[in-house]
Amino acid sequence: MSTTYGTFPGSRPRRLRTSPAMRRMVAETRLHPADLILPAFVREGIAAPVPITSMPGVVQHTRDTLRKAAVEALEAGVSGIMLFGVPEESKKDAAGTAGTDPDGILQVAIRDVKAEVGDDLVIMSDLCLDEFTDHGHCGVLDASGRVDNDATLERYAEMAQVQADAGVHVVGPSGMMDGQVGVIRDALDQTGHEDVSVLAYTAKYASAFYGPFREAVGSSLQGDRKTYQQDPANTRESMRELALDLAEGADMVMVKPALPYLDILAKIAEAVDVPVAAYQISGEYAMVEAAAANGWIDRDRAIMETLTSVKRAGANMILTYWATEAARRLR
Repeated sequence: MSTTYGTFPGSRPRRLRTSPAMRRMVAETRLHPADLILPAFVREGIAAPVPITSMPGVVQHTRDTLRKAAVEALEAGVSGIMLFGVPEESKKDAAGTAGTDPDGILQVAIRDVKAEVGDDLVIMSDLCLDEFTDHGHCGVLDASGRVDNDATLERYAEMAQVQADAGVHVVGPSGMMDGQVGVIRDALDQTGHEDVSVLAYTAKYASAFYGPFREAVGSSLQGDRKTYQQDPANTRESMRELALDLAEGADMVMVKPALPYLDILAKIAEAVDVPVAAYQISGEYAMVEAAAANGWIDRDRAIMETLTSVKRAGANMILTYWATEAARRLR
């Protein structure tokens, strides 16, 4: 049978899929342990780790087990750890003052991890009030019960300073307040912390997939966060947020959640010349773990497939609760 060059059967893409070695050689997207960042929760006042029932395999750490988790992540080749503090319930109040207490659980945890791993692991911290407020919102409330944007920015500036004083390398403002990156950048610079980076939660959507996270941080939230987190229906809004964050001094930008917003991640990755992160959130983790526990999917393959899809869409860094496990597998 005669054929012309470039048409069937002369062109057979399957030739490049014939063996694991061949597929590995021609792979267009490669995961590396250094792409991964481990989110970790540390809880005040506990003597042993507390399992998070909706996130099998993930715990609220004690200070000691957090140190161990940081060392394990470092040894696996993970690049960073993102810390979330869970205060004792009695320490929550309307202003989230535990979040700006130099001896609050998050600041103590930053110092613990810094003492354990130094600068060998990038230490990141969640810069938000929701874990520390008795109402569970990401900011302070006005007389009508709405989150007061500008009053919240003042609290964020304080948080940035105490987290930087504790030794954090990167702050991650996640509250989606207008102007938060600029205020935090100014606060850091004015207090001698010019080298602390800002990872902007640029596109953070009001997602149903945050459910398990509420348990992880002991959230007191009543209602929702739709007045400040983004509408899942919108794309242009993310690009506007991106422009604002970059203008305000963001060093890195992030999309959260990851899998439901791969299109947003790809658009942002194509548009910027700064590193781009994506956060594979609690609900994404829980879905895979639950399906695997029921025997419906191959757990290990699903984990690596989801991570590859996020990397393929343009993420330079992936926050994932599987970070240490996946890094070990990649090595």
